[in-house]
Amino acid sequence: MERSTESQLIERCQQGELNQFGVLYDTYIKKIYDFIYYKTHHRQTAEDLTSHTFLKALRSINSFSNTAGTFQAWLYQIARNTVIDHYRTQKATVNLEDAWDLHDNTDIVRDTDTALKLETVQAALQQLSSEQRDIVLLRVWSGLSYAEIAAIVGKTEDSCKVSFSRTIKKLREQNALLALLLFMISIVR
Repeated sequence: MERSTESQLIERCQQGELNQFGVLYDTYIKKIYDFIYYKTHHRQTAEDLTSHTFLKALRSINSFSNTAGTFQAWLYQIARNTVIDHYRTQKATVNLEDAWDLHDNTDIVRDTDTALKLETVQAALQQLSSEQRDIVLLRVWSGLSYAEIAAIVGKTEDSCKVSFSRTIKKLREQNALLALLLFMISIVR
């Protein structure tokens, strides 16, 4: 969507035409869901948190300003905060069957391969700080610019570039970068 069209839609929403929010929702739903799913690893939780994210965005659309950054970055920031709030209030235990939605035995070879790749990726990502994980995911998974990532995580664009570079170097040294990329490619297929 062109930025001018997006700005017009936002302005119309801010003037009370909330039905225009549907176009913004349709534009960003997949990106926001994917981001949340990767952080929660559970389909139903990701669906719920995605709904909460868009509801929060709709309720606070009047607080959005184009001078503060892009609408996409603003949405990702809401999504990130929604996930953080979710984990703050969540119980410490997780049902093993819910992990990564691996509940179907229809293709056990693929599921086993995915689980092994996932284990490698999880181990590598767990060694990173939450901020480093977010920067890598937003850059690699969501394809956001450093300016958008900076707005989401509350850092400068340069610090996001440096953090991304250092993190990728660290992953390379651990041979985890290849596992991460292979895992991401297998999910896209």
